[in-house]
Amino acid sequence: MQSHSADHPGGHGRLPLRVPVALPTPCYVVEEELLKRNLELLAGLKRETGCRILLAQKAFSMFSLYPLIGRTLCGTTASSLFEARLGREHMGGETHIFSPAFIEREFDEIAEICGHIVFNSFAQFERYNTRAIKKGVSCGIRVNPEYSEQTHAIYDPCAPASRLGVTAANFPKRLPAGVEGLHFHTLCEQNSDALAHTLEVFLQKFGRFLPGLKWVNFGGGHHITRPDYDLETLKECILRVKNAANVEVYLEPGEAVVLNTGVLCARVLDVVYNGMDIAILDASAACHMPDVLEMPYRPEIADAGKPGEKPYTFRLAGNTCLAGDVIGDYSFVAPLTPGSPLIFRDMAHYTMVKNNTFNGVNLPAIAVAGADGGVRVIKQFGYEDFKSRLS
Repeated sequence: MQSHSADHPGGHGRLPLRVPVALPTPCYVVEEELLKRNLELLAGLKRETGCRILLAQKAFSMFSLYPLIGRTLCGTTASSLFEARLGREHMGGETHIFSPAFIEREFDEIAEICGHIVFNSFAQFERYNTRAIKKGVSCGIRVNPEYSEQTHAIYDPCAPASRLGVTAANFPKRLPAGVEGLHFHTLCEQNSDALAHTLEVFLQKFGRFLPGLKWVNFGGGHHITRPDYDLETLKECILRVKNAANVEVYLEPGEAVVLNTGVLCARVLDVVYNGMDIAILDASAACHMPDVLEMPYRPEIADAGKPGEKPYTFRLAGNTCLAGDVIGDYSFVAPLTPGSPLIFRDMAHYTMVKNNTFNGVNLPAIAVAGADGGVRVIKQFGYEDFKSRLS
């Protein structure tokens, strides 16, 4: 899920506050130095607790940066065969996977690629565990503790009638042979207090199953690299389980790995007036930052303010036919005109993995800002990328 936090320190670092003239727009730009800063924090967490940290590729799959990330993290976690292949091929290390239900024709390849497989039900475990264990896979079960502090229903895996995880009422008296770990995931962009509360419920409901297990996975959604994050409480949670049950503890952050490390550069195409000034951009909420509509949330823009805060207020909108392709209302010190550049902050996570080519709108280019201050474009898209998707 795209961040809607009020704290956006990335972009106060080396990230450009102006779009380089030669940079094609729209374009995602990820800053290596800011990514390294996040990785250093995660490396410290690993050292101090002995936990194992995996990149959740559902949030970030820019594999050109996997070698850098892989120097710190222990590997990747996947939600599909394709993500599993990507992590295995480009980062290596451990490859984990969870899916609400596995596809029969894909499972043997998944078992070849993944060292850990988390099943969403005991029925799925019974169906596939023999094939998995034969390949040396460590199998686990995702539990649903029926406790969450998530306020956005679409992202709440513990909502009533959730399909995700096994509730305590549906657990057997003892775990079947071959189950080596338990996995829970209830967080989304949350601090460690929410984890601590969830952990209490998890241990109350499922703690009796921990003796004899090899690992417990705390899932993702930990906003570890946010400036106000309570790292000490996270450490306490990890060590409490690791030491009491003598198990490995896994974390699966996605957003936290690249939080505040990237931007989306865009330019104004036209300005129209209908009760207010409306700037139409070469970037689209519907195509390039869909969480703006799905969450919804208001992304931050460098040098922009809230409506009326600065002299000139504009509504920013995308260039698709969707009437609601609107990013939000912002104010600026000078009026926007065709060609005016804009920098949307904190766009490394979820934007790239969720973007689309609705209306045939091209995908943004992808670039990396290096330690030398230079920006290199590593990927551009074109007509063939759009055409080849559907036939």
